Amino acid sequence: MKKWTSALIITFLLFSFSACGDTKKINGVVYDTYGIANQSDIKNPDIRYRVIIGNIVWSAILSETVIAPIYFVCFSLFEPVAAKTPGAPKGSL
Repeated sequence: MKKWTSALIITFLLFSFSACGDTKKINGVVYDTYGIANQSDIKNPDIRYRVIIGNIVWSAILSETVIAPIYFVCFSLFEPVAAKTPGAPKGSL
């Protein structure tokens, strides 16, 4: 039982500090992931973002820790994909 507990703690420590989203360099500028809490500070209206499914999964798995889901949802929920193309229909890539 002690081995399982220590393995879970080590796994939690390894994965709680690494999110599934990555920063991306677009047109020479580095864009970071954002969430609900820092949306107004980081989100760029000229960049397309997508939801990070891995962070949603980790939020569900680690929901009892409370801290991990707060981090994933509030600060790392969307990742930059590419620059928006002017005149492209909404929802298109």
